[in-house]
Amino acid sequence: MPTVKVRNLKNEEIGDVQLSDAVFGAPFNEALVHAAVRNFMANGRQGTSATKTRGDVSGSGRKLWKQKGTGRARIASLRSPLWKGGGNVHGPQPRDWSYNMPKKMRQGALRSALSERVREGNVLVVDGWTLDKPKTKDFSASLGKLGLGGKTLIVDSLENENLLLSARNFRRAKVVNSFALNIYDLLYHDHLVLSRTAAEELEQLLGSRKEESEPHEPDHAAAEGVAEPAKPKRTRKPKKEAA
Repeated sequence: MPTVKVRNLKNEEIGDVQLSDAVFGAPFNEALVHAAVRNFMANGRQGTSATKTRGDVSGSGRKLWKQKGTGRARIASLRSPLWKGGGNVHGPQPRDWSYNMPKKMRQGALRSALSERVREGNVLVVDGWTLDKPKTKDFSASLGKLGLGGKTLIVDSLENENLLLSARNFRRAKVVNSFALNIYDLLYHDHLVLSRTAAEELEQLLGSRKEESEPHEPDHAAAEGVAEPAKPKRTRKPKKEAA
């Protein structure tokens, strides 16, 4: 089981915590992580880009000149894509880019990314991120003491209002809870900071749930080596002769 040092906001080691091997010790699956990132980005697309077809642009629908006898090219309408101001052909139209990904695959990608962060040494467990008041300057100072200079993802309870208010105006940090953790944030940020409570919640959310098999009653006849009597074969009833 991977072991991570627990620190306070003064960057002092106050103990160790053993993380679940099923969640924080899984092998890295690059294909699964790539599929999860593509699914997350596709679900975030607006899909509102649109172009006007020949039925959407303004213009008369009458035939400009007769089909034959003028020496000019035949034309049906001003709204034809061949003319300036006409409609667009095969342009983008509003659509929904989102698609569903199985829950087990999403959870497997999160386990893979979390385990890779632990192996890289970019996971930090904090005993408690308590701030006296919501102030961005104090939050930035605590990040400096912990040595977190790059992009940092903090997973803590949303009830910690001082932390949420202090970090929402800070570009290099983002605060989420265990239920809002996603694969994109794990890969985008350089450092991952977990509270003790958040680590336990992630182990419960992403841990494997093995169903306990019900105990079966022992077969006494098989245990004693006594063969069961064979069941009698079913015989067909004789057909009644027609009178």
